Amino acid sequence: MHNGYTDRLEIDMNRSNIATPRARAGLPMRVARWLAGLTAALALTLATVTGCQVNPATGQQQFNVLSEAEEVRIGEQAVPEFLAQYGGELPSPEVVNHVRELGHKLARASERPDLPWEFHVVDSDVVNAFALPGGKVFVTRGMLEQLENEAQLAAVLGHEIGHVTAQHVGQQMSRQIGLEAGLAAIGLAVGQSESQWLQVLGVGAEVGGGLYLLQFSRQQELEADQLGMRYMTRVNYNPVGALQLLQILKRESQGEPLEFLSTHPLPQTRIDAVEGRIREDYPDYDRPQRYRFARDRYQTQMLQPLRELPPPAHRPQQAR
Repeated sequence: MHNGYTDRLEIDMNRSNIATPRARAGLPMRVARWLAGLTAALALTLATVTGCQVNPATGQQQFNVLSEAEEVRIGEQAVPEFLAQYGGELPSPEVVNHVRELGHKLARASERPDLPWEFHVVDSDVVNAFALPGGKVFVTRGMLEQLENEAQLAAVLGHEIGHVTAQHVGQQMSRQIGLEAGLAAIGLAVGQSESQWLQVLGVGAEVGGGLYLLQFSRQQELEADQLGMRYMTRVNYNPVGALQLLQILKRESQGEPLEFLSTHPLPQTRIDAVEGRIREDYPDYDRPQRYRFARDRYQTQMLQPLRELPPPAHRPQQAR
């Protein structure tokens, strides 16, 4: 499994001593053949992907392994499985509608407003939030109960929207399939069955045991933080909410590791980067007439209804 940090495999496609088994006389023939096959597979991948395009969210060039239609189809197929494995939709229309309303507002402020965005609140006490391909965003009851204001919720949703707009999910899925298959049956861009993509997402796995197998690199986390602050400030939420969110997660992870941090690494450098970006990009962050936290509304429309609900349907720590 990918360890959550950026690993780069650099192979010079033009070096004949890799592409031709005989040129590596010191290697066993089967190893040389494997290297040749690996090189050919990588070349095929680069030739068959959609192409190197500039991502409008990050401004960086990247290979689009999944088409938008494939992203949407995979996400739609995975949603029911994740709902079932996380205890189903939260039995509070008030809370769910509030999250959906805010999520769609943030998505409309993003670079991919036309995706069929969906925002789900699941009845689980694990602290987690994640995004599936095609704009399917999940946040748990456990996460919502840790928050104190609406700006922090906007930071959670904006961060996950950022993973989608930057196409981190598709990149990580492709890397995971490449690692697991050894790039032998290269189906990264074409020919990959939907069932294989869903397996990489973790459909059918145990919660806490690899339900969501994708792990993001430090750079991807920093990008998602940056994009999340971009979207939340576009709809007038205080970017300090993003810093508060990271501080809450760091504090709560001191006892038992949070599931959210298993896929979203939280080194101190990430907190420092968010704080620095707030000072650099949002110097007016302390102007209440410009940005809001909406603490009172979060207390009345979110935390109070959550306190009135029965215990969560999904409480995995009780089974340990």
